[in-house]
Amino acid sequence: MNGGSRQYKVIQWATGAMGKSCLRAIIDRPDLHLVGLYVYSPKKSGSDAGKIANRPETGILASNDIEDIVALDADLVVHAARLGATHDSHDDDIVRLLKSGKNVLSINGNTFYPNWSKARRDKLQAACEEGGVSFAGTGLNPGFAAERLLVTATSVCSAVSSVSLSEVVLTDEIASPEYVFDLLGFGKEVGSVDMNSDEWAPAQTLNAMFEDVVASVAHSLGWQLDEIKRKHRMLPSGRDLDVRAGKIRKGTASHIDWRWRGMIGGEEKVFLSIAWAMNDEHVNGGDKDLWKLEVKGIPNVAISFGVERPEGIPGRTSAEQMAVAGTVVNAIPTLIEAPAGLVSLPLATPFEVRG
Repeated sequence: MNGGSRQYKVIQWATGAMGKSCLRAIIDRPDLHLVGLYVYSPKKSGSDAGKIANRPETGILASNDIEDIVALDADLVVHAARLGATHDSHDDDIVRLLKSGKNVLSINGNTFYPNWSKARRDKLQAACEEGGVSFAGTGLNPGFAAERLLVTATSVCSAVSSVSLSEVVLTDEIASPEYVFDLLGFGKEVGSVDMNSDEWAPAQTLNAMFEDVVASVAHSLGWQLDEIKRKHRMLPSGRDLDVRAGKIRKGTASHIDWRWRGMIGGEEKVFLSIAWAMNDEHVNGGDKDLWKLEVKGIPNVAISFGVERPEGIPGRTSAEQMAVAGTVVNAIPTLIEAPAGLVSLPLATPFEVRG
């Protein structure tokens, strides 16, 4: 434990919507000291981090040159790059950061390393050992909702037969056409891709991220899964939709269900459902709770919860983006103080300002 007045030196990697939220949280925390900022856009390079984050100037200028970032003296890098075509798309950058002696905290999965391929585990573990640092992932989902909250909910049960998490995310305000149509798959002809195969890039990325979640939950509950089954689907829009990223034609995908089932002996033990919706046309009962958690056991447990944006805060940052940033800054001390290597974060990394 830190316990003293040390400030951790942190680099923010990428400034998309989530990255900016993390950047603001780092700037605002007295126990964290921003020492570097990596951006992909040449237009942002050279800008003060405070300007990018809608904060007072920090004196830290953004760079789009990885050599500048690698050369910095820092305790940790918050890696918030956009999801790639494959889940390991950013591994080479992460390896360089680890080898340079910087802990790396990812917001894009990477929460349960025992479920990774041996080749990926060995590559990242070797980088950690060379740099004497650690690598982990955190976030809302993956990171918190299932791995922590759902598992914690079983603490009141004397027996558990199955657990489930359902998430509904309204995506109509996402601005990037490339992200919405190419990476997420909206607007595609229903049935034009095999969503259950890793041959489609979005499926490969999402399967890698969320099968880690299913495996992590099962591991925490002492279950050895036989397999993780996929039952993904696209649902068509009943009318033309104008969303922030563009137009979704009637009959093309406006709702995408990602569903994973952790099985033991032919029985479903862990169920994870992520629904991406451009409207509530296919959302059961119009229910827009962010998460629903259920434990079947003695007793049964049901939790519906979400996060809310505080009143009086300027800007467009969503409550979900704020919450991702919260999981990040609260996990930083735990990861920095962990032994070198791959890390799955503990059940609790609560708010605590150490300064």
